[in-house]
Amino acid sequence: MSREVPDANYEFIVVANRLPVDRVTNSDGSPGWRRSPGGLVTALEPIMASSTGAWVGWHGATNEHLEAFDKDDIHMVPVALSDEDLELYYEGFSNSTLWPLYHDVIVPPEYHRTWWDNYKTVNQRFADAVLEVAAPNATVWVHDYQLQLVPKMLRLARPDLRIGFFNHIPFPATGLFAQLPWRKQILEGLAGADLVGFQREADSANFVRCLRRYTDYSVKGHEATPDENYALKNVCRAAAHPISINTSQVAELSRDPEIQERAKQIRAGLGNPKTVMLGVDRLDYTKGIRHRLKAYGELLNDKSLQAGEVCLIQVASPSRENVERYIQLRNQVELMVGQITGQHDTLSHTTLRYLHHSYPMREMIAMYLAADVLLVTSLRDGMNLVAKEYVAAHENGQGVLVLSEFTGAADQLTQAVLVNPHDIDGMKQKIVQAVTMPAADQARRMRRMFRHLQENDVVGWSQRFLEELSSINHPVSP
Repeated sequence: MSREVPDANYEFIVVANRLPVDRVTNSDGSPGWRRSPGGLVTALEPIMASSTGAWVGWHGATNEHLEAFDKDDIHMVPVALSDEDLELYYEGFSNSTLWPLYHDVIVPPEYHRTWWDNYKTVNQRFADAVLEVAAPNATVWVHDYQLQLVPKMLRLARPDLRIGFFNHIPFPATGLFAQLPWRKQILEGLAGADLVGFQREADSANFVRCLRRYTDYSVKGHEATPDENYALKNVCRAAAHPISINTSQVAELSRDPEIQERAKQIRAGLGNPKTVMLGVDRLDYTKGIRHRLKAYGELLNDKSLQAGEVCLIQVASPSRENVERYIQLRNQVELMVGQITGQHDTLSHTTLRYLHHSYPMREMIAMYLAADVLLVTSLRDGMNLVAKEYVAAHENGQGVLVLSEFTGAADQLTQAVLVNPHDIDGMKQKIVQAVTMPAADQARRMRRMFRHLQENDVVGWSQRFLEELSSINHPVSP
């Protein structure tokens, strides 16, 4: 099954659904590329710069084949997707089969063989792109649920490669994963990696249990070994490696006088309420936005929170707007927003500001500074980096984080006010607790969480993952 190692010299390769660049028009009118914001590229930039690094991913446009190019010390290897690939591989299998299944079946997953067939085809395309540029004994780090077959494809073709995989979203329990018609293929695809990383210990344990139950792998602790007759010979280790943020960058921005002034402007634009609460989410059914709005509306109705004294800013960035489930969600959220504002807004005061936009980092930091309380009410979330950004923006100890216990962040930010978003009455009580929390209690909680983020930032996350990956011995087949 091995193929000859090509004449390539990239020793470290990242594989993700998207390249870390966005297309722009330069000042002279020519097309160009700008590095896209995101924690992953921030974490990996030092490694890319210090080694011969390449990034394999889709460039964001369909029906277009691009040659490889260099940008900011990274060799970009574009993978082409057609309109059909986008429909079947991305919107179909990735986001209408795997996404709901991996998020506790909040909405029912759909299982279609045509989606699965295209998912396999596109995964092979990503693997082939890696094989064209990988140096002998290169390290390849594959990311997320769209590319779960790539590790095995790489292992079969190039046993010399050291392969890591990181799953940014939750991994379901065996009873839920059992639904997937292609469960064995997905598990064996992931097990082609030397190290599979997850956000939480529970996700890692779920993966290991699924390997034991649905494959022929022998599992001991958190390591799995294939049957002696199996084509793959590597030992696969599963481990929790919770991702983080660039803590120092967020903290530095929070000290910027211009951003601090912008935060004051935001509060003034809301009528300078006594308390500003904030929600920042993709418009996704996993984020618990409807549960949050229901709790907030009831708090206003029963006078636990006073209209005129409190305002909620809800940022809901557009997401998968061509998928029917997301169209329905947007309609439901906007109906709830209209009901709350229609009942409680006055000419001089806004009780709810709904923003269906995405915002640059500087504006987000200003919103974090303007907010006395951040509400994170996800029904299921791999990590939730917004919660960590809010804490990092409040190194002065002010502010309260209300955090769903169903986020990966809840395992780490234990000084947050933890909530069960399914329990509307309980969530209402916790929101009132957050709004009325004494300043000394706020400072104690926030500073402990800030110290944790200082000690566990995103660069440390990538270093720890790659150090563990490099420590794992894997036999090389002839």
